[in-house]
Amino acid sequence: MSILAPDEAEALETHATFGSGGAEPYATALRKNDSVLLELRDQRHGKTSQSTMDVSRWNADADETDLTLLRAATGPLLDIGCGPGRMVRAAMDLGLEVLGIDVSPTAIEIATNAGLSVLTRSVFEAIPSEGEWQTALLVDGNIGIGGDVRAMLARCREILAPEGEIVIETHTDARRHRSYFGTLTDTDGGQSESFPWAEIGISPLIGLADAEGLELLQAWTLDGRNFCRLAKTASV
Repeated sequence: MSILAPDEAEALETHATFGSGGAEPYATALRKNDSVLLELRDQRHGKTSQSTMDVSRWNADADETDLTLLRAATGPLLDIGCGPGRMVRAAMDLGLEVLGIDVSPTAIEIATNAGLSVLTRSVFEAIPSEGEWQTALLVDGNIGIGGDVRAMLARCREILAPEGEIVIETHTDARRHRSYFGTLTDTDGGQSESFPWAEIGISPLIGLADAEGLELLQAWTLDGRNFCRLAKTASV
């Protein structure tokens, strides 16, 4: 497990968000809307922390695995870190009440222009209808937003309805648990500012969830991606 240094932890509240700043490779990739590859690196150790990301997948339609998640979900649904809105679009097509939130102005602009229900907002800011969301969705690694998984779980618990659930895509390594400052780099060498991020597999996630009054309902693998569902612990 990689832990943030004290000076890094203090910087969490003011640091750049996913892929922002610098050469803005994330925003550039979204606007190009083609197979732009981005690499996420640990700033301290210079290591690639996960597979190279093809941003075109986020601009594309939801695939069958995405749709399987949504067909099993109950609205209203909050898509946290919605990007340009593929899951929001798919949820709307399925007739779900849905809102997507993201801190990227470019992502929200693309989603808004497509007529999707989205809002420029961090999950750690005030959210409409707090305490009424039946599903909080964290896919594409978004459990790592902010670099503190436990804080993310606690925040999701706050915004959920009493019988609500969190649907999370976890790391492919079930034992993974890393928090770090990372950068995004594109194939042209453009690099973002550093931002806090985390990666977690199902094993450590269960322990953190329990500490935040959440229980595991289900964990499964589909098309090489790992997911789980959490709900509020009845006794809490």
